[in-house]
Amino acid sequence: MKRTLRIGLVGFGWMGQAHSRSYRSIPLYFPDAPFRPVLAGVADTVPHRVDQAVRDFGYESGTEDWEELVDRPDIDIIDITAPNTMHRRIAEAAAAAGKHVFCEKPVGISAAATARIEAAARRAGVITGCGYNYRWAPLVRYAKELLEEGRFGSMTHYRGRFFTMYGRDRLGLLSWRFLQDEAGHGALSDIMSHAIDLAQFLMGPIRRVVAARETFVRERPLPKPGVGTHYDRGSPDDPTGAVTNEDYVGALVEFSSGARGTLEADRSIFGPQSQMAFELNGSKGAASWDHERLNQLLLYLPEEQPQDGFIEVLGGDSFYRQANLVPGGGNSIGFEDMKIFEAYEFLDSVAADRPHDPGFEAALANASVAAAMIRSWESERWETVESLRID
Repeated sequence: MKRTLRIGLVGFGWMGQAHSRSYRSIPLYFPDAPFRPVLAGVADTVPHRVDQAVRDFGYESGTEDWEELVDRPDIDIIDITAPNTMHRRIAEAAAAAGKHVFCEKPVGISAAATARIEAAARRAGVITGCGYNYRWAPLVRYAKELLEEGRFGSMTHYRGRFFTMYGRDRLGLLSWRFLQDEAGHGALSDIMSHAIDLAQFLMGPIRRVVAARETFVRERPLPKPGVGTHYDRGSPDDPTGAVTNEDYVGALVEFSSGARGTLEADRSIFGPQSQMAFELNGSKGAASWDHERLNQLLLYLPEEQPQDGFIEVLGGDSFYRQANLVPGGGNSIGFEDMKIFEAYEFLDSVAADRPHDPGFEAALANASVAAAMIRSWESERWETVESLRID
């Protein structure tokens, strides 16, 4: 018999809606799943979003008060897609109430906040998940398999990056993402966190870093509350406010394995639109993947290939769970399909009462690297990554 998992979502912006579509899609794409997700309740401070969630997405009920969801005994999971500054309070309250918790990254507005959230959830004994969705791209999973099999030999170098143009427009609105008090750090928390996660997922722990930051766009038009998203723009005559976090972070990294690498993130660059990408190199080969070409992996294994140079591997139903979505080879999947995989894997962990990865432990490992980057751009020297776990 399928286990019913009742979900309460906090925050019904574009990411909350993506999560909701993912939950609704699971019975369609995974009919044999050992669980059945139910959209039990939604909370958002914007009334029309609450109405939309109930009317169009099938939530059983809606409220403007997230605490109502946490207090409900009929809800098993709290899913947090609210602004970053709210994560700690919601996550800690949900864990204290015995709810399993999924939270979009960054879990905490700071490394210290992430450590406290992780400790609270661990002590409460609840299962946690974090939104590092690029782990779930089928060809990324394939690259991970090849790494674990030793097909690349001893790893020597890794280059990771997340370049996106959402902040390139100098008239782009001053949303919460550009404010340190509401988002925490900027490119570091928002997009570098993905680059850090994928680097550690593929290559293992990072042990030291040297990093730098910059803010290229220092003033932005003020937004109107509850209207639009951070992709929208104002006009030259609109009142402006100061951007208080960084647009760019770059770092040299050294992995515990001895491999070296570089990580970069830039939200105001021109050209790349959503270039979450990596190249990895070892003593026996190399691989390259770019989210803008989600369904393509470039692979170079000279001992196994009849010709020299990279070959193109196309996504298809022979790779991780892709057959659940589309049959055949070369048929494409997209961003929200990774969110479906992410939602499925988290709910499957909850249904089986087993720890989930990536959970808050992975989020803390990520925050520990980010904290070392912050120390480095302040000290202007190499800094060792220190575990921030609270025992």
